Amino acid sequence: MKIALAQINPTIGDFAGNKKKIIDYARQAAERGAELALFPELAVCGYPPADLLEKPSFVARARETVEEIATATASLGIAVICGYVTPAHEGTGKHVMNSAALLRDGRIEFVQSKMLLPFYDVFDEQRYFAAADRQQLFDLGGERVALTICEDAWNDKSFWKNRLYRVDPVEELMHYGGTVILNISASPYWVGKRKTRLSMLAAIARRHRQPVLMVNQVGGNDSLVFDGSSLAVGPNGEVLAQARSFEEDLVMVDTSALTGDVRELPEAGDDATYRALVLGTRDYVRKCGFSKALIGLSGGIDSALVAAIAVDALGAENVTCVGMPSPYSSQGSIDDSRRLAATLGVQFEVLPISELFEDFNHTLAPVFAGLKPDITEENIQSRIRGTLLMAMSNKFNALVLTTGNKSEMSTGYCTLYGDMVGALAVIGDVVKTRVYSICRWLNRDRELIPVAILEKAPSAELRPGQKDTDSLPPYEVMDPIIEAYVERYETPEEIAGKQGVDLALVQKVVRLIERSEYKRQQAAPVLKVTAKAFGMGRRFPIAVKVEV
Repeated sequence: MKIALAQINPTIGDFAGNKKKIIDYARQAAERGAELALFPELAVCGYPPADLLEKPSFVARARETVEEIATATASLGIAVICGYVTPAHEGTGKHVMNSAALLRDGRIEFVQSKMLLPFYDVFDEQRYFAAADRQQLFDLGGERVALTICEDAWNDKSFWKNRLYRVDPVEELMHYGGTVILNISASPYWVGKRKTRLSMLAAIARRHRQPVLMVNQVGGNDSLVFDGSSLAVGPNGEVLAQARSFEEDLVMVDTSALTGDVRELPEAGDDATYRALVLGTRDYVRKCGFSKALIGLSGGIDSALVAAIAVDALGAENVTCVGMPSPYSSQGSIDDSRRLAATLGVQFEVLPISELFEDFNHTLAPVFAGLKPDITEENIQSRIRGTLLMAMSNKFNALVLTTGNKSEMSTGYCTLYGDMVGALAVIGDVVKTRVYSICRWLNRDRELIPVAILEKAPSAELRPGQKDTDSLPPYEVMDPIIEAYVERYETPEEIAGKQGVDLALVQKVVRLIERSEYKRQQAAPVLKVTAKAFGMGRRFPIAVKVEV
């Protein structure tokens, strides 16, 4: 059977737009000779729809849209499988099920619902969905088809040492004589995810000696970035077809000849991470109904990377950078910002804040009498900048992109209502050392990021001669500690032992992480590109005593 993997970028709640995409891609698939077009999990309504699932009108619209797709594709001579939501059966305690519909000859011919509902990291499906209590095969194109939905394929006992579920939907379906395994997914990206998916699906194919085809959603939805990277593997685990990463695509697979389209993928690491950030930024801005972005350009490495991402995401004509020098800003930082803006081709405005800073100090002088300047005055500068950016955001209908990295968000080296203001934390899941690495990768062919920015010592420039290392350990030492504690939940003792660093230093970093939770829970959404990002996938109390 010839099957098309239709890797689309749906928008949550955009039933009309998603329907159009599905029909258009089904038509393209039919023109290429496909007998079946396979679309991602919840493609009709977008994933994850969260509490929209509580609205009966939302569920009803999903059913109506599927019926409209069935009617529109009836004359194409192709079957369609797409994900949507269906009402749950009585007695489950839930309103809906995560389902897939087989559309053929203008009607819904078969419906399969998801059995395994993830409830970890960014997934919250047990909050909303009832699980299917049974599955069955269906016949199509001479194949006995085993249809699964995302997590249903993530419980193979030959691949996972510690399984989360007692049931293996794939195993059960194949027990009844399946000859091809289909999986429709909305599987978010993080570094290493593509390799894990391929290894897992190849293990399933080898175990059951049948081809496995997986179509994955692509695009950004809030903090999540879906990379696509849809693929098909043969009975021996070999790659038959591979769709592009981070863009829509349509690839063909022939399950009889065991052949298919194979696209080139960006290399794991800086290339893939950068593309994920560009995609996440583009979709966040546009799906929120905006087209323009504002960035406070400090002359440092973080804002430089965010500006480059914004230009690739939205186009230089839609990006405005703003320099806001204070009394402590070096001329070099101002010049570097201007040079970067010129290289990127973006509009660059300079709004000096020295007079505003003096006004704040004058106003506060009576209540601060007798007190020495400290972090209070540093934060005032940051908050002045945040106010100016938000004023421009209101006036020009542009979203502010925050420029803080994961190292800063981890340790609280950021200012509430200052540099943290904005709509999206673009690099909030990228540690400082990785920021440098990505910028060097960007400069591989030409000097996009001025070398002076790469070479200068990191500084917030909020007091004379300030350096980040005045408050924090060197990033080369601190970032591995952050990654071990935040992403892998290692203890300070484990970290100190494995990394060969002083335990007291590790404990200092951990204390900074723990005491900064209140800031992170007021931060803009963070684009997730690692296994554990701040935000919806990492839930910790604010008022808590933690022993370090």
